[in-house]
Amino acid sequence: MNEQNIKIKQQAITPRDEDFSQWYLDIVEKADLAEHSVVKGCMVIKPYGYAIWENMQKILDKKFKDTGHKNAYFPLLIPKSFLSKEASHVKGFAKECAVVTHYRLIDNPDGSGLIVDPQAKLEEELIIRPTSETIIYDAYSRWVQSWRDLPILINQWANVVRWEMRTKLFLRTTEFLWQEGHTAHETEAEAEEEAKKMLEVYRDFSESSLAMPVIAGRKPEYDKFPGALHTYCIESMMQDKKSLQAGTSHNLGQNFSKAFNIEFTDKQGHKQFAWQTSWGVSTRLIGGLIMTHSDNKGLVLPPAIAPIKIVIIPIYKTEEERKMIYRNIDIIKKDLLTVDLEVEIDHRDNISPGVKFNEWEKKGVPLRIEIGPKDVEKKQVVLVRRDSGEKKFVLMTELKKLASEQLINIQNTLLMKAKDFRTKNSFIINDYVELIKILKEDGGYVYSHWCRNEACEEKIKLETKATIRSLPLNQEYKIGKCIVCEKDSEGRVIFAKSY
Repeated sequence: MNEQNIKIKQQAITPRDEDFSQWYLDIVEKADLAEHSVVKGCMVIKPYGYAIWENMQKILDKKFKDTGHKNAYFPLLIPKSFLSKEASHVKGFAKECAVVTHYRLIDNPDGSGLIVDPQAKLEEELIIRPTSETIIYDAYSRWVQSWRDLPILINQWANVVRWEMRTKLFLRTTEFLWQEGHTAHETEAEAEEEAKKMLEVYRDFSESSLAMPVIAGRKPEYDKFPGALHTYCIESMMQDKKSLQAGTSHNLGQNFSKAFNIEFTDKQGHKQFAWQTSWGVSTRLIGGLIMTHSDNKGLVLPPAIAPIKIVIIPIYKTEEERKMIYRNIDIIKKDLLTVDLEVEIDHRDNISPGVKFNEWEKKGVPLRIEIGPKDVEKKQVVLVRRDSGEKKFVLMTELKKLASEQLINIQNTLLMKAKDFRTKNSFIINDYVELIKILKEDGGYVYSHWCRNEACEEKIKLETKATIRSLPLNQEYKIGKCIVCEKDSEGRVIFAKSY
């Protein structure tokens, strides 16, 4: 591919303020993260995008194991009868289910290709998992007999299918990747503690690794997970001021244990049903990462999650210069690897350094090192930050220390920038007219009192398309008046438009 074709391929990204949706899609494409599949509603996650997901997996998996959980794997196919055992659960997912009805293909007698064998109809249809509560809890019913068998602390890394009519890469696709935790406990208090503990794991991961500030809260009763006692969530504000639900944790109570007969003998010899939780995050987090940090140059990645933390770009004209520069690059890379920094050298010799700079900016690599003949003479390099564009001349002997410090600073700066944006666009509002004006015109998070009546939320939703994102957990509950009907309220909720 010649340089002219490369420049055409790397056409400018749509400005964020001009068309946020197209800006997002442009970044997914230009950063080479994913593309639409020939299977409608599904996506191909490309190597660079999958490497980001792998880093998320690696960090989360350690957090899960550090809190006592173990990984397991359960079937993709679920008997249809299982979904019917918990009434509210099947109602919540019925419209999204993909159903397997036959198990064999045969040649069409007319020679036109393959057809479904009508003789191969399944006795019971199978559902491609939209979530795994039912198939996992069938296993738990065999595993749990005594209080000594509890708690069960299991996590599964898997794919799920929920049929979607309107899709958007990473944010909403028919098939997506996720983890789902499923636990069983002896008491209600233990299950509640587990649900909140895993919510905190998600909160900490989002802020410390993704530099994506979140608000932990509880969903209204009518918006909880189908079959749950309580649903907790983390919500994050994107740069278009909409909210993204980044993770959920559910206290399932005993609804599923009663449906699937997860029964045990307690310490007093009495039969009891287990108390359960489930919790999960998905590849939707990659979408959140993009919309929280990226700019008009492309993707911006927090160093903690970046597959490549530093890219080195050699600049030379002659073969003699190339050899001289690469001798120094080899030394620099070995030195950086001693502090576990993922380093990539751009060896391509068919495109100019300027085009390389542009490409790596689009891919969001946190630090770029430029090194040319004059830099070698001065025993220095040029160090460039992706988040701010700041350039520094750095002596090679000081590079390892400074690069490590810069990566920490970038991580912290991205988190503080996102927090500042959220603060600037969050409002405590007590007047209905003002609430409607903000939600319709400016957007953001509006904290207002609400009486717990769904009709009051529906009125706001009809006027603004905003919904209640959560009842924040870390707030001092003070009696107030519902912003819609003026009935008593025990605390404020967050109203916002969302994904």
